[in-house]
Amino acid sequence: MSMQVVGETGVPLPWHRKLSARAAVGAARLLVLLPPRRLRQALAVARRGSRAATREQALDARRAVVTVSARCAGLGCLQRSVAVVLLCRLHGRWPDWCTGFRTEPFRAHAWVEVGARAVGEPGDVALFHTVMSVRHGDGARR
Repeated sequence: MSMQVVGETGVPLPWHRKLSARAAVGAARLLVLLPPRRLRQALAVARRGSRAATREQALDARRAVVTVSARCAGLGCLQRSVAVVLLCRLHGRWPDWCTGFRTEPFRAHAWVEVGARAVGEPGDVALFHTVMSVRHGDGARR
């Protein structure tokens, strides 16, 4: 008996969507090992030639990534956010990739935005101060 990978919506992911999501998760796993400056540079290179992602495209990529990876579905926010932008990039799109921190209590986080709004994030990401990002429209920011 084979197991189907089922997305957050309860609908099974097609095999080609599972494959591309797993490829993005695997590439992200390697990229997050880079020092932060190098990671930002790598993502800035990956972003070149892309078109802006829509909120729906970014959310669909996020759902696929968390469906195929327990780490990305859990506390692996850096790997998840990198995998989401890479999966979007496989389709010629790029959402904004962001990392930052908050105080009270101190926390670091990584997330994806479209239109200056976090995609698929529980809680209030507005409390985080963006430290580093790779945005579609205006290039890489620190």
